[in-house]
Amino acid sequence: MNVRAIALLAVLGGAAACGPRQAEVRTAPSAATGVAVQVKNDLTQAVNVYIAAGGADTFLGQVAAKESKALSVQGFASGSTVSLKAVTVDGAKTYSRDKIVLNGTYTFPLP
Repeated sequence: MNVRAIALLAVLGGAAACGPRQAEVRTAPSAATGVAVQVKNDLTQAVNVYIAAGGADTFLGQVAAKESKALSVQGFASGSTVSLKAVTVDGAKTYSRDKIVLNGTYTFPLP
C-alpha cells in the first residue's frame, strides 16, 4: 500500500467517526412552582427556615438578621397544606406557623 492510499483510508475513517450520533436531550427539572415564602426577619440574628408536610422538614434557606428574603418552595405543589418553621442559628428559639396553604407568596414575619 502506498502513502496516498493510507492517507485516503485515514481521512475516510476519520470522517466516518465524525458521522451522526445518537444524542439524548433532557431538560432541567422545573424550578418555578410559583410558590414562595417571604421571610421578614426582624430578629437580631439569622434564622434557618424549614417547610414540612407529613412530618419531614425540608430546608428552604437562611435569612440574615434584620432582612427580608423570598425563598422559593420546591417539591411542594400549590394548594398543599404545610407547616413553616424558623430556627435561630444558635438554636435557642423556634418560630412556627401551622396549616399554611401554599398559594403564591406567603409572608412569614419574625417574630
